[in-house]
Amino acid sequence: MPRPLGELEDAVMTRVWEWNRPVTVREVLEDLQKERSIAYTTVMTVLDNLHQKGWVRREAEGRAYRYEAVSTRAAYSAALMNEAWSASDNPAAALVAFFGMMSPEQRNALRDAVRMVQVDEPAPPAELTDATEAPATPEQASGGGPAGEAEGAPREDARRNTAQAPDAAPEEVTEEPRRTAPAEGEEPGADASAAER
Repeated sequence: MPRPLGELEDAVMTRVWEWNRPVTVREVLEDLQKERSIAYTTVMTVLDNLHQKGWVRREAEGRAYRYEAVSTRAAYSAALMNEAWSASDNPAAALVAFFGMMSPEQRNALRDAVRMVQVDEPAPPAELTDATEAPATPEQASGGGPAGEAEGAPREDARRNTAQAPDAAPEEVTEEPRRTAPAEGEEPGADASAAER
């Protein structure tokens, strides 16, 4: 976990993060001088310290360096929050207290972030899903099903043959007697199976 930035380090890093490009000591100095009196060597030392701590990388350009952020302000803030939360002896209570300090705008941002994380979560592997929850028929897949069945309720008939109605008895394998045209002298409708006896 990175150590929190000091006041001057934060002022320098804020510019590096906001500009989102490689910067020189001179550029940072000129912007800082709009707010305070500060020497070139002080800004150079701060950027060198930030490089040593891993906050920025640098590339030589002539006799000077250009500095660029290694990570974002958001990643830095998240690391600080995680460290503070992890250090608590009661993380749940710490979160409740933290949420209580948030403004309505921050709470909305939190809700958006939670939704984004939930959308990005991968679906569970197929082998971990319960086979009894698979719809047995096309009607059940589209939300229909036997009368009185709650939508989204587990399907107990998932393993049944899809051609068979969920409540139908198993089909008997009996052969229906063949019907033939009545023979001469026989009455229509007479039992044709009598001839087979």
